[in-house]
Amino acid sequence: MLEGSVQSGTTAGRDGTDRTEAPEVEIISSSTCPFAQRTRMVLATKGIAFSLKEISLDDKPDWFLKLSPYGKVPVLRHGEKVLWESAVINEYLDEVFPAVPMLPQDPFRRALARIWIDFANVRMVPHVYKFMLRQDQEGQEFQRERLTAAVLFMEHSGLRELSGGPFWMGDRPNLVDFTFFPHVQRFVVLSHYRSFVIPPECTRLLAWIDAMHQTPAVQAMRPSNETLIRNWSKYAHNTGTGVTAREMREA
Repeated sequence: MLEGSVQSGTTAGRDGTDRTEAPEVEIISSSTCPFAQRTRMVLATKGIAFSLKEISLDDKPDWFLKLSPYGKVPVLRHGEKVLWESAVINEYLDEVFPAVPMLPQDPFRRALARIWIDFANVRMVPHVYKFMLRQDQEGQEFQRERLTAAVLFMEHSGLRELSGGPFWMGDRPNLVDFTFFPHVQRFVVLSHYRSFVIPPECTRLLAWIDAMHQTPAVQAMRPSNETLIRNWSKYAHNTGTGVTAREMREA
């Protein structure tokens, strides 16, 4: 087990918050996986005590493949229950551990939050990977345009309309923020390998990124830019052999 393993009683997390005792919660993760980072930030923000087991996605143990039908992280073990897929895991955690709610209470606002979570997963994140994987100039420029369009939609139809606060839907981060942030954080990789720049008109998005960097959960679970650039070289050169790389090539 790595740092964050649970002991009996309330423990302090790496973000300095008190954690609710929940020794049966285990997250199986990879240190640089953005999807796993989502769940780790939710756990930290909600103050849920958990044990952390990290695996190498390049050498997945057999016991892990029996738990994760897709061969992906994160995987959550809660007692005898096993869940995969970060968006599903995060909603489960929010329902089972209701302290520090991570979705709006109003049904319409909660539905809007889920729309934006779906947008992140379906309309934004794939373009991050495809932009990195494309080796030809024409393909890269096509993905640059698609990702830029997604970013502008986030700015004008998302952040500017949903919230007057620093985060997506108010004064504190919720599941929408934690769904978007790990991949937006990896724009540093797109900048390094593909010269991608967030359009300057995206003032709300840039302010949101600054606000997210100040949150304890992000600071506790944030890989360095150098680590991200090194780890994502496999996407930049299209040498990645993982499940996500394969899926994005096929999509």
